[in-house]
Amino acid sequence: MTHLVLRRLACLVLLLCGLASSARAQEVRMDVVVYGATPAGIAAAIGAAKSGYSVILVEPSDRLGGMVTSGLSWTDVRTLASISGTYQEFCMRVERYYIAERGVGSPNHEASFRGLHGEPMVNLKAFSQMLNEVPTVRFLRKYRLGEVEVGMPAARPMIRTAQFIGANGSVMVVRAKVFIDATYEGDLMARAGVAYTVGREGPEAYNESLAADVPKGGDRQVQGYNFRLMMTDNPDNRVMVQAPPGYKRDDFIGVLEHFASGKLKKVFSGDLDGIYRTHLPLLPNRKADVNDTPHAPVRLSMPDINDGYPDGVPVVRQRIWDQHYYYNIGLLYFLQNDSAVPKNIQGPAREWGLCKDEFVDSGYVPPLLYVREARRMIGQYVFTENDVAQGSNDVRAKFFADAIAVGDYSLNCHGTGREGTRFNGKHTGEFYKSVPPFQVPYGVIVPKDVGNLLVPVAVSASHVGFSCLRMEPTWTALGQAAGHAAGLAILQDKPVQEISVPMLQDQLHKHKLATIYLTDVRPGSTLFRAAQWFGARGAFHGLVDPSVTTLVKQEPIFGQYTSEMPGHEVSPKTKIDEATLNRWVAIAEAEGVDIKKAGSIKGKLRGEVLEKLYAVKFPEPKKKK
Repeated sequence: MTHLVLRRLACLVLLLCGLASSARAQEVRMDVVVYGATPAGIAAAIGAAKSGYSVILVEPSDRLGGMVTSGLSWTDVRTLASISGTYQEFCMRVERYYIAERGVGSPNHEASFRGLHGEPMVNLKAFSQMLNEVPTVRFLRKYRLGEVEVGMPAARPMIRTAQFIGANGSVMVVRAKVFIDATYEGDLMARAGVAYTVGREGPEAYNESLAADVPKGGDRQVQGYNFRLMMTDNPDNRVMVQAPPGYKRDDFIGVLEHFASGKLKKVFSGDLDGIYRTHLPLLPNRKADVNDTPHAPVRLSMPDINDGYPDGVPVVRQRIWDQHYYYNIGLLYFLQNDSAVPKNIQGPAREWGLCKDEFVDSGYVPPLLYVREARRMIGQYVFTENDVAQGSNDVRAKFFADAIAVGDYSLNCHGTGREGTRFNGKHTGEFYKSVPPFQVPYGVIVPKDVGNLLVPVAVSASHVGFSCLRMEPTWTALGQAAGHAAGLAILQDKPVQEISVPMLQDQLHKHKLATIYLTDVRPGSTLFRAAQWFGARGAFHGLVDPSVTTLVKQEPIFGQYTSEMPGHEVSPKTKIDEATLNRWVAIAEAEGVDIKKAGSIKGKLRGEVLEKLYAVKFPEPKKKK
């Protein structure tokens, strides 16, 4: 029997023992604890389980899937080539759901946009299915974090136990080898005594151009939050909003002046002439992911009230949640029902309502607030604006030899403060800057000190750097990497700071997670692992002159989506030139590859060269007769 099979049998026994122990003494022993059932947390749990270890996934709310099942249904990426690993598997399952429901090419299948635009209820089914297929993961919901015990059994502090308190008051103490904090807030990280920051850094901290307007020394301002409402114009599935508790029309009457002046022409719009940003095209079953509209005269997000949320105790966070609910729902109720609203505005607005089949247990409003930014760890590596800048004489962003994930989004902040009143001011601290697809290094999820903790969501980054890492596909990739890193730490009996990153990368590539952005060799290709292995050693950085790609434009698809980034190809069917051949041979030789065993490679196709060299480094095991 293989090591992995033996490990899985052992961890099943450990899981059963843990359950029995829980009934007797309220203590559970597991290999890995993941706190936060966000997509990153789900990926981490699955990754650790696939490495052969027992996992308990603990979620403080009643919702599996974080924001992806709580209204964020427009996946935040630019190009499809940036999605791989667990998140790609999730998208494929969502797409298969719509194909099975109505067939290939049906309206719902087309609206799902390859699974990136699933309804929250369908996203929830996909994540639930993925977890249910991994028997060594135990999922525990409605258990919030209590005390965390940290000791010094070795040179580094280590988490010994974490206490979780159920909604019914029951207490469970979990003892584990590795802990993963996958919460949006970084609660486990903070409770373990790991260094972190909240707010913005000044320009002097990391020499970031987008921090130029921040006061020297920084401040405590975080990105604005709001609800990602799920709405529909289908009368058969529409629920009109009700006035929130304590509703006062005077709190919202200030919005009328913008309709009178013509600055606002609609309530629901995909442009700046509305308040509730309605992403178009619609999701399956005529649903809309409604969000804040950047730079609009009236905003859905409320950046000026969130600064106390990251470190806030539950009552403080609940108060901030309530304020967002009151404003987001109260404003909509006013616009749809108050007699002072012009009929030509109110009529179209009343065509939209909350979805009758979504978030039933929370009054058709998403149960989770969209927390765009909270705590950020100060870890082994702090990711900044400079790490996504295009390299000199290159089309690619900065090279990281220890990359564990790929990101593809702009540096984007919806604002951290507000000038004026809610209806006549503007957001401050808002920015948007396009950058190339980028790599994310292992150090951003690793604390400086605690030896058995990984943090794939509240990652180590500046405020500006965090603004492009904070997208669910990137977080999910980091979560998947954290799960496999936890497995390696246990296997190698090392702190997470000392594991073999090349071994981790090989594991990630095996499980179809990319660590470098390649547009024409995707997961599932027979060349994927070879291309990613070479990419992890710098084989594709500096190959393309940026002046060549200026003539090649990315074609818009819709929304933020575009065609793949030019200049990021492997071009496996192109004949290799001498300079590239020499470079790739040098990389292979540095890794101990006997080039003679690769046979004739001069003048071959690029893909053939990669395959031959990789096959020498990692020969296929001989089949038993």
